[in-house]
Amino acid sequence: MGTRIEVPRWVQLVGLPLLLVLAWVLASAAAHVVFLFVVAALLALLLDPLVRALQRARLPRGLSVAVVYVAFAAALGLVILAITTAVVGETKTAADRFNAYFTHARAASGQTAADRDVDRFQLWLDAHHLKSVKVQERGHKLVDQIRQRDVGKNTNKIVSFVEGAAISIGKTLFAAVLLIVVSVYMLLDMQRFGQRVNRRFPPRPGEQPLLLSIERSLAAYVRGQAALSLIIGASAGIGLWVLGAVGLLPHGQQYALLFGAWVAVTEVIPYLGPWLGAVPAVAYALVVHPLSALWVLLLFLGIHQIEGHVVVPNVMGSALRLHPLLVIFGLAAGAEFYGLPGALIALPLLAVGRAIWEFFADRITLQKWTEEEDDPLPVELVEPRTLETKK
Repeated sequence: MGTRIEVPRWVQLVGLPLLLVLAWVLASAAAHVVFLFVVAALLALLLDPLVRALQRARLPRGLSVAVVYVAFAAALGLVILAITTAVVGETKTAADRFNAYFTHARAASGQTAADRDVDRFQLWLDAHHLKSVKVQERGHKLVDQIRQRDVGKNTNKIVSFVEGAAISIGKTLFAAVLLIVVSVYMLLDMQRFGQRVNRRFPPRPGEQPLLLSIERSLAAYVRGQAALSLIIGASAGIGLWVLGAVGLLPHGQQYALLFGAWVAVTEVIPYLGPWLGAVPAVAYALVVHPLSALWVLLLFLGIHQIEGHVVVPNVMGSALRLHPLLVIFGLAAGAEFYGLPGALIALPLLAVGRAIWEFFADRITLQKWTEEEDDPLPVELVEPRTLETKK
């Protein structure tokens, strides 16, 4: 039957509540450090199957860990480089178009494209019996303000922003280095830790060891996240292609694949990811034609609603073998406890928790609070004395 743990009554009444309170106080006092160690543990558990595969190829554990991390860093660097190159190139093109939209005047009319669109919008209002709505004068003033923007006025803001960004990048790099160091130490000791757990709680016939069960749960999370990114990215790309095909987004077909790939990447980030994914497409639509941005916004709003209420709960719930309501609760609770990073690790932690619960569910028993005596004390029934008996 394996090892069973029986929790005494006094521990249930006093020890467990005190332990939970102490754990909560310590976790709250060192929330950032606890979060780093939790993420490092998740990363180590995700990479451990690759390390074991290299060990089966007769590589030492330490060398296997080094090879896996070098390959992981190289793959991550290539992905970041590819995304950065594409985003920077498209951003530069969009910036040039945005500048030309407000500054380059046509030789024939002397008007910029922005001024011409303002006039066209006023004509459209007049033609649809909305002459009372006057936007032409205000529209031209807004265009002039954008064209003659005071760059010097915003210099201090830009400098402050750059300083803040530099500090944030420095803290992030330090946290990333600490995360890698901790996860490397965890990976080096993962095999010994698994052996100790198996000696203390040996798996039953047909049952997976605890560590292997946790790793497979995390692999299921990764597969679910990949499927989710593919679904949402493809939906955004197809939607943008359709908008371009029907003329609501000029040249949308050319950039649909790029924008869809960006949406798939940002889908990894809960809550904020869908909106980050929409930024390049909306910016492009604003540059091409402001009215196109409205259709792009509506498209992403619809995708976001379907994703949050239908796709995520069902796809991730199926991958993690959790009820969709528990998936929604986990994401909301993670965001409430630790913001966006908390929401990011909420589902992996749920996967780990489910694996641990399934392993220990029938290994831990609580001592009963009421127990029947094996040999009850004999009770002698005595007839009550009456007045006649007393006489």
